[in-house]
Amino acid sequence: MRRSLFLIVIGAGGAAILLWLGFWQMQRLEWKLDVIADIDARIEASPIPLPDVLDPDADTYLPVEIRGVIAPDYLRVLVSQKEIGAGYRIISPFDMGGRRVLLDRGFTPVAQTEIPAHVGSVTVRGNLQWPQETDGFTPEPDTANNIWFAREVADMAEALDTEPVLVVASHTSFNDAPISPLPVDTSAIPNDHLQYAITWFSLAAIWIAMSLAFILRVRRASKRNL
Repeated sequence: MRRSLFLIVIGAGGAAILLWLGFWQMQRLEWKLDVIADIDARIEASPIPLPDVLDPDADTYLPVEIRGVIAPDYLRVLVSQKEIGAGYRIISPFDMGGRRVLLDRGFTPVAQTEIPAHVGSVTVRGNLQWPQETDGFTPEPDTANNIWFAREVADMAEALDTEPVLVVASHTSFNDAPISPLPVDTSAIPNDHLQYAITWFSLAAIWIAMSLAFILRVRRASKRNL
């Protein structure tokens, strides 16, 4: 009897912990969905003129509209697009007359060697972003071949003599082909909480089943020994 009670306590305790972890992940899922919904609403809001003072934390995803001239020089950031393959994000200086910022014009295939230049004033709508794309394994830019491996805003701004401000284009007043805009979205924000919850609930079910089977086995053995 004591042995069965001990096994019941162990089984119930382990199941309770695993179930709690599953429900905690469901709470995290609800929280993450709210965060993503808030970001989506911010991205899709009506654009405003570029503020004079910007905060990378508070102003990330801020929708803006800028008018000015795209300078002819640019940087190429190596990326990959699903179903397309390797290519580059084209980052150009955008001269607003007194201010120069970085403009992420979008994606072009790696085989595309001619990047169009635009004469005259243009209008661009997009979102501010300060991407965190570097880590200890990110190579240094290959400046000889104009190939960058991450959008490091401060370094790109220094290279192109602009403010450390990046506008990621979503709509333009001109045809920038063969460059295709890559607007800011929330697809890259990780949200694995549902998978984690399913894992914990599955482990709880397995734990309960194994505990019951073991308890029944012990009780049968005890009856045979009576």
